[in-house]
Amino acid sequence: MLPVKLSCVDVIVRRSRRPLRLGGVLVLVAALGACGDGAQRPAERPPPSAAPAPAAPETSAAGEPAVRLQEYEVPGGSHPHDVAPAGDGTVWYTAQATGRLGSLDPRTGRTREIPLGEGSAPHGVIVGPDGAPWITDGGLNAIVRVDPDSGRVRAYPLPQERPAANLNTATFDRRGVLWFTGQGGVYGNLDPRSGRLRVFDAPRGPGPYGITTTPDGGIYYASLAGSHVARIDRASGAATVLEPPTPGQGARRVWSDSRGRLWVSEWNAGRLGRYDPAGRRWQEWRLPGQGPQPYAVYVDDRDMVWLSDFGANALVRFDPASERFDSFPLPTADGRVRQLLGRPGELWGAESAVDKLVVARSSS
Repeated sequence: MLPVKLSCVDVIVRRSRRPLRLGGVLVLVAALGACGDGAQRPAERPPPSAAPAPAAPETSAAGEPAVRLQEYEVPGGSHPHDVAPAGDGTVWYTAQATGRLGSLDPRTGRTREIPLGEGSAPHGVIVGPDGAPWITDGGLNAIVRVDPDSGRVRAYPLPQERPAANLNTATFDRRGVLWFTGQGGVYGNLDPRSGRLRVFDAPRGPGPYGITTTPDGGIYYASLAGSHVARIDRASGAATVLEPPTPGQGARRVWSDSRGRLWVSEWNAGRLGRYDPAGRRWQEWRLPGQGPQPYAVYVDDRDMVWLSDFGANALVRFDPASERFDSFPLPTADGRVRQLLGRPGELWGAESAVDKLVVARSSS
């Protein structure tokens, strides 16, 4: 079925399957600190034009439900980088090009945007245990919290001796401490209760990118430039490098499944990697198609692994049980989804090149 080009698009995509195997992955970590306050009035954008009613989900030959993709426009020129769906239905996104935090109401298509401050260039956003969006802002060189109701902005700058950290991604541990990465060669943590922020040097310099928390509270990060994954000791802050089997694979982002296994998007190698800390064992699988470029990785509530593939302009799902890939082409060409996050039944991505958010919904 061909995609329909409208401001808000519903597309039903049949799944294409290609099993592939291989073996390897990586990790690394980052942290922050200090404070500043400022309240901003959010700017609201009218909803886009009405979209056609969603078609009934199609099924594959095996009788499994298809995935429905829907796109939502955000203000032009915002270039959304990361996206974070919240429990109340709101979807937050970082407008990296305009220095704002945006929110989308998927029911109406309405967006609002909150300025984060002079020089802001927000990269990552996650929803914290307090229900608020927390942002890694490379332009401000700070961790930023936005009150979801008032729009009040609070910044926790990195120490002056840590300039240009190129802040990337964040995660909360089980104690409510935020851990973050910086591609400039750092990782660190921020305790929101005390405001204490610590920054550590990455063991191999530049590269810390994606970061994740495992069910048992472990913190791991992926190093893109360093082509490895690292495990962080939460007490000391020290990072231990875990070597994937493929040299120079470009571990970009990392996510944990319910068993604590780490899944890694290997940007340079075009592969999905998995590391099992229990057995200290790596595996890799090459994505289908010509020239795959897996950017983001996310594991959903059913332990299905999702990736965004720049090479195929698609969202790709991997079933660990069958070792099978299913590819779902994006409705709009050259979408460039740089990050994925989800909630039960929904997978959200930010199409940075076309100023849209995309959601993949499944009927089961």
